[in-house]
Amino acid sequence: MTKQVRQLDRVVIRFAGDSGDGMQLTGDRFTSETAQLGNDISTLPNFPAEIRAPAGTLPGVSSFQVAFADYDILTPGDAPNVLVAMNPAALKANLADLPRGADIIVNTDEFTKRNLARVGYDSNPLEDGSLAGYSLHPVPLTSLTVNALAGFDISKKEAERAKNMFALGLLCWLYSRPHESTIQFLRQKFARRPEIAQANIAAFQAGWNFGETTESFAVRYEVKPAQMPPGNYRNITGNMALALGLVAAGVRSKLPVFLGAYPITPASDILHELSKHKKFNVTTMQAEDEIAAVGAALGASYGGALGVTTTSGPGVALKGETISLAVALELPLVVIDVQRAGPSTGMPTKTEQADLNMALFGRHGEAPAVVLAACSPADCFSMALEAARIALTYRTPVILLSDGYIANGSEPWLLPDIADLPDLTVTFATEPNGPDGRFLPYLRDPVTLARPWAVPGTPGLEHRIGGLEKADKTGDISYDPANHDFMVRTRAARIEAIPVPDVTVDDPDGTARVLVLGWGSTYGPIGAACRALRQRGLAVAQAHLRHLNPLPKNLGQVLRAYDRVVIPEMNLGQLAHVIRSRYLVDAISYNQVRGLPFTAAELESMLEEVLKNV
Repeated sequence: MTKQVRQLDRVVIRFAGDSGDGMQLTGDRFTSETAQLGNDISTLPNFPAEIRAPAGTLPGVSSFQVAFADYDILTPGDAPNVLVAMNPAALKANLADLPRGADIIVNTDEFTKRNLARVGYDSNPLEDGSLAGYSLHPVPLTSLTVNALAGFDISKKEAERAKNMFALGLLCWLYSRPHESTIQFLRQKFARRPEIAQANIAAFQAGWNFGETTESFAVRYEVKPAQMPPGNYRNITGNMALALGLVAAGVRSKLPVFLGAYPITPASDILHELSKHKKFNVTTMQAEDEIAAVGAALGASYGGALGVTTTSGPGVALKGETISLAVALELPLVVIDVQRAGPSTGMPTKTEQADLNMALFGRHGEAPAVVLAACSPADCFSMALEAARIALTYRTPVILLSDGYIANGSEPWLLPDIADLPDLTVTFATEPNGPDGRFLPYLRDPVTLARPWAVPGTPGLEHRIGGLEKADKTGDISYDPANHDFMVRTRAARIEAIPVPDVTVDDPDGTARVLVLGWGSTYGPIGAACRALRQRGLAVAQAHLRHLNPLPKNLGQVLRAYDRVVIPEMNLGQLAHVIRSRYLVDAISYNQVRGLPFTAAELESMLEEVLKNV
């Protein structure tokens, strides 16, 4: 049966089911196939904090949303065009996000009386007319999968678990995705159990064939490749990009990379990935706690390596004393904070950007550190290199902020030319630098104000190390008030003097009176909202900060050029407080702390009201 093929410019799909239904794997494979076609993509995984939440319950629902288009996109979409619901809980948890007319593909085998009652359905929504406003496609995914695998030497439970591959095959057919790499992936994933590999491949192909033959889907769709700069691309998550950025930093600095880390959601994937790259002189240590992890990283820096520690908000709190020690010792240290919803344990699998205050001020004494923030998954690679560059050049701790949204989300990444990456080569002290033949560990470079970095064991360069205040130049322990004042001010001046790029403003026709200022992962939703407003003829400007301490030198001038400055943040206004106190600008703070990223639509609506009142 020949079916109509319809062209679309953008589609947003959400796969949803129990944690054990493989929704993250299904979404990841669909994304990989889509990336191979050359579409621009953006993803939003969403999963429960519980390792094994009760099956069939609302708290146990896991989902994966992917947007793909034939043009450049900035977000994974405000609302899905298609929901694949593997059970009643998945339907109920996600139905409110769907616009009227959206496609709903449901696994009818799971809509039993028991499962319906478990999530509070008094009647079957597939039969009571409550879904009349949607395009409903009931498909018995489980039984179709089991029937397709009847000839395989596997248990019924193993056959049922392959239903996500049946759904993936159906969706790949529906949206004209390729399938060769998924088949290869399944063979590799289940290489030790070839019968499971073949069963999953058969389930995938059965789903594809079902779409081809069923009358439930009369139309299939195509989304053509996006026009993107030429080059080699790969789909990359923020955590993967951070790990590769650290590997690149080690290569470009010619230093060993040491990661001291304690597992914590959502940063653990960086540890997992870096552990695979020993051939690039990367050493990873899973420490017994957060304090040991950062202590080991700082010790590695003292020994002449690029010391790195990764964590999330609760871990940064525990690492604070050792970060302050790194400030006093004036040694390089990269601290990556993949932020999550807090305080305390909070919502560990949900996103937030509420650690800015802690990154800027969360240490005892006057202990300034450089603070950076990545704005997208691919940008994490560049910012990891930037964090290493600043840490190595200026002998300072650098806190790099990511968050759960960009850490787990993905987008196409243009692979850089290695020759274009910054040269991070470090010159260690090798000879005494004092006039009397002594080594002066705090005799500073006149340009960077950085002290010399001497590898322990270098003859003639013996010097004290520790947390007690050091005397200028000699590094001897000092309790002199004037010396302490001088050292505190000098460390602060070293940070303030670090040159960072000027902030750039996206103001196409130069007539905007409202500037939207963002940082971190708000870049995509702000950009999408501004783009939508401009398409409607409304002038609005956008600027985004990746360097948060020190701030760009031209930021004050930029802020004063606009009548209104709006700062959307996934916190209660932390950057807005800094902007108001530093520049005396009455910024409008727009905040949410829901564990979810902003949608472009809500920012567009908010900014439209601001524009009306200018």
